[in-house]
Amino acid sequence: MEEEFKAGEIGNEVPLPPEDLPEPMPAPEPPHEPDEEVHSLADNVRSLTPMQLVAKRFFRSKLSIVGLCIIIFLFAFCWLGPLFSPYGEETIDRETDRLDVIVTAIEVEVTDENGDVVLDENGEPETFIVYRVQRSQMDIDRLAGASAEHWFGTTKEGYDVFTRIMYGGRVSLSLSLIVVILETVLGIIFGGLAGYFGKWVDTLIMRIVDIFSCIPSLPLLLIIGSVLEGVGVDPNNRIYFMMIFLTLFGWTGIARIVRGQILSLREQEFMVSATARGLSTSRKIFRHLVPNVMPQLIVSMTLGLGSIILMETSLSYLGLGVPLTKASWGGMINNVTDPQVLNNYLNIWVPPGICIVLAVLGFNFIGDGLRDAFDPKSKR
Repeated sequence: MEEEFKAGEIGNEVPLPPEDLPEPMPAPEPPHEPDEEVHSLADNVRSLTPMQLVAKRFFRSKLSIVGLCIIIFLFAFCWLGPLFSPYGEETIDRETDRLDVIVTAIEVEVTDENGDVVLDENGEPETFIVYRVQRSQMDIDRLAGASAEHWFGTTKEGYDVFTRIMYGGRVSLSLSLIVVILETVLGIIFGGLAGYFGKWVDTLIMRIVDIFSCIPSLPLLLIIGSVLEGVGVDPNNRIYFMMIFLTLFGWTGIARIVRGQILSLREQEFMVSATARGLSTSRKIFRHLVPNVMPQLIVSMTLGLGSIILMETSLSYLGLGVPLTKASWGGMINNVTDPQVLNNYLNIWVPPGICIVLAVLGFNFIGDGLRDAFDPKSKR
């Protein structure tokens, strides 16, 4: 039996004819202000590259900024300062009105009216001291104090100390930079080969590194300096021999760093991809592996610059540095061998010593800042 449903009962709706349907309401337009620009989230978020993150972390450290300012000041002082100095590196100041005073002590025996020597109670001749003073026009303005003409005085050879500090900084800073760059190049080459190939190549290179690390560098450099002096090598060329020998004894640490990093990187996914693409060995080492080691190398290089400056100072003090006519910070300190000059003329050796301390501190501050900046776990 069929059930009949009436219109209006619950659950039953009778469709209306189309002409009886109400007209649909228009959709409201979203509020829009014509003068206001609509920005997306990407426009409000600024992404930083890895180098920008490193720079941001580096400049957050106050010591890093101090070290950077010190190094910039020293480079500007050493390379631009001589342009404004009236003296040169080898200029001897001979225009002086100073007197060279020489005091000589003379011991004179006491005699009586007969010319006989007077004896004391012990039977020894009585004597007294007479001082003879000799004055002469000084031909070289040596060991002058600080003045308007010579801000830091002059050396015993008549060189202007302030000007020599500028030229000495050129030698010390450029020597350290060249040696560190050469050490890094050798360390990258040998460390990269040892870390990538492994096996007998790694064993051979690491044994060479061990041999160079066991050699006492300072005594050997003293022997080499004596040999160079004995065979008559030009003193002006000793600086180049010094750079070569410092490089030979300093590349082993860089090689160990590169080898250790490459051993951990060569099994990563990007190296597997490079191998699958058929890239050459040199390209995989120097285009993919070495750039990943550069942060550690940069830190090692900045910290090594201070060590090279100290080594150059030590060698110059031992007589293996640049000749006397050429200036270097270590050579200026080495020049003060007279105890009287060392005690009474601090203006000759204290300023270059302060420059050495500032340079070493500046490079160490920069190295510490770079180490923290390249550290991915750093929260500073």
